[in-house]
Amino acid sequence: MTEGADHLAEVSRHIAEAARAAGRDPAEITLVAVSKTHGADRVRELLEAGHRVFGENRVQEAQGKFPELKAAYPDLELHLIGPLQTNKARDAVTLFDVVQSVDRDKLAAALAKEMERLGRRPACYIQVNTGEEPQKAGILPKDLDAFVAACRTQYELPVVGLMCIPPVDEEPALHFALLAKMAARNGLAKLSMGMSADYETAVRLGATHVRVGSALFGARPPLATSSAVHA
Repeated sequence: MTEGADHLAEVSRHIAEAARAAGRDPAEITLVAVSKTHGADRVRELLEAGHRVFGENRVQEAQGKFPELKAAYPDLELHLIGPLQTNKARDAVTLFDVVQSVDRDKLAAALAKEMERLGRRPACYIQVNTGEEPQKAGILPKDLDAFVAACRTQYELPVVGLMCIPPVDEEPALHFALLAKMAARNGLAKLSMGMSADYETAVRLGATHVRVGSALFGARPPLATSSAVHA
């Protein structure tokens, strides 16, 4: 086995153990392997080990890495987990199968327009800024219900769940519980929460998708920026 396959097996085992401890079926949890700043060769290691769900923070980086991989592995599922600029909406709809970072009306409108134009409808998660941090993307909790309604009725987006990134200096379980409560209130079945340091906690609190980067791929190359908070 390759190093990547070893790490994949270890993370998958931890997810399964956390799920069973919470009385959940491990099959309910999807591991999103966050490959940002790592090359296509590292992604291919996990593909060859049977993994198919990956996440990227930036549209441009994904464009340079995934078209060839998706051609070779047609069942590869690619999630956008980083902030999305409206002028990249068309590229995102073209390449990604899931957009986890819908967080404002202008972006929702841009995505709806491009989905109509391209005839392609990636599943959407609404990113919630559960810690109400001014430097972080995401809709504020107090605005969530109205935004979910707008995405469904006004923009007709295929909204399937919520996503959050807790503050680094706070107990993540509180934020995961809040996200789960907001999702249930809005009839949303999917929860993308938990990263390398806290994905087991997220699984215990209902995560359906966990975004794991460094625990799978190791330390990121030096060119990684502050956007690393997304995985």
